[in-house]
Amino acid sequence: MTDLPTTTRSSIPNELRTRLSADPVKRLDEVIAYFRQHRQPVELFEALKMKTRLRLGMSMVPPPDAETTSDPSPHGRQEERELEDGLLDACRQAGAMLIEDGKIAEGWMYLRPTGDTSLAKRLLSGVEITDENYDEMVQILLHEGVDLARGYRAVLTQQGTCNSITLFDQAIAERPRSDRATAAACLLDHFYEELWSLVQADFRDRAPKHGVAPDSIEDELGRTCLGELITRHGWILGDGGYHLDTTHLSSTVRFATVLTDREEIDKAVQLCQYGKRLPADFQYPGDEPFVDFYPAHLAYFNALLGRDVDTAVRLFEQKARHVDVMEGGSGAIEVYVDLLDRLGRPAEALTAAMELFPEDVPTQRVMPDLMAMARSAMAAGHSDVVASLQDFLFERGDLLGVAAIAEIQPAT
Repeated sequence: MTDLPTTTRSSIPNELRTRLSADPVKRLDEVIAYFRQHRQPVELFEALKMKTRLRLGMSMVPPPDAETTSDPSPHGRQEERELEDGLLDACRQAGAMLIEDGKIAEGWMYLRPTGDTSLAKRLLSGVEITDENYDEMVQILLHEGVDLARGYRAVLTQQGTCNSITLFDQAIAERPRSDRATAAACLLDHFYEELWSLVQADFRDRAPKHGVAPDSIEDELGRTCLGELITRHGWILGDGGYHLDTTHLSSTVRFATVLTDREEIDKAVQLCQYGKRLPADFQYPGDEPFVDFYPAHLAYFNALLGRDVDTAVRLFEQKARHVDVMEGGSGAIEVYVDLLDRLGRPAEALTAAMELFPEDVPTQRVMPDLMAMARSAMAAGHSDVVASLQDFLFERGDLLGVAAIAEIQPAT
């Protein structure tokens, strides 16, 4: 268990002294009730620990020379589990009270050992993020993973887009895909709304000069979106200007490749439509297979929406087969395989992975993805491809993978 603060010192009211029961169990319950009533979470924690020990037939306060020993008997192991459960419950109750009383860091110190992030998220949802508790809240919500979306939105609001992008690259880019998607969606929504607001203001200001009737401006803005507006009115970006930091635009698009929600992907498409109309000086090249940054991302996002799918597949296949891995890394291969899988073609994705994945890259690095594709391929009736994956793993000397695939293949 994590070391937790000791109880605070306070005088005992006379009315409590006079009514405390002589019975140990009743007295302890009365003390617990007092700590609850008077919102003393640290003392409550200690009292709940004592109650657990008493219930298990232990001394409420262990002697100073007591040692922790492991009892080999089943009864001893059961007792240890019950003691641990009791301590964790005490942590929950004390942590909840501390957070409810605005002591965020102290409350989380008690809740962390429980692993109950859903409880922490629920409790913290009622706490307003202020200048005073901002650092504590972001640490717990974002860095501790209790509510990443709310934590990242707080960073966007408090520190702006630039710092949020830096934070993504430093602290989120290596996290699981679901975490990256959560943060990427927050950034996309924030950036899109800010850019759309500026473009609308610009349109209102300049549209009459470009032949748009003043009384039709609001009607057009009300029935269109960013991508449609800049496509229909090329002059919005025709004079070489831009509305928001173009490096922020490219980072937002780059992070958006992990998104799965169609509405979010459509917003990414619109950002690409905006980006490809920027002056060449503001269209920065990306890494393979997105060197031609906005057109390549546009093809990728459109394919995920079911548009020009075959064209996109050919584009990224060509990249996967011809980009020099020694110079450009395996990114082009990974994107191509992932695209096939996301398009509902797991058998093709597995086949491509086995054919193209560099021999010097350990298969364990991508094992979760390979296994997920193998399950999908098997469910779709492609047992032959899954059998080929087993041969592939044997050839790569990956016995862990060979063992794992046994649960996917039908017994023969």
